Amino acid sequence: MAKNKDVRVTVILECTSCVRNGVNKESTGISRYISQKNRRNTSSRLELKKFCPYCYKHTVHGEIKK
Repeated sequence: MAKNKDVRVTVILECTSCVRNGVNKESTGISRYISQKNRRNTSSRLELKKFCPYCYKHTVHGEIKK
């Protein structure tokens, strides 16, 4: 029998400081990462500290809708 494939979902993580400040004039976009999460274990939105190449530092990246 096949397992239920809807348990692990692909999520997009976006830099929260770039969005909040509006993008810097030098930068060309917003930092985004693609990751997966287990829907059963993590029902809330995912937030991870990742490196943002536009802010040049580690910032909190939050889950966004596709």
